Amino acid sequence: MLIIPIKEGENIDRALKRYKRKFDRTGTMRQLRSRQQFTKPSVEKRAQVQKAAYVQNLRDQESV
Repeated sequence: MLIIPIKEGENIDRALKRYKRKFDRTGTMRQLRSRQQFTKPSVEKRAQVQKAAYVQNLRDQESV
């Protein structure tokens, strides 16, 4: 459960923005969406390897 203390005279929009930011950082929605369907461990590992290769390629291009 997320608790956001609202300060005296604080704008409700600002408090809502802090709540949304805190909620995003917990990763609750990402975890919920990932649990909706099962992915085999081999598929997850393959995706990680592909992502790592992609990021490495971007870094190599940036340094050139």
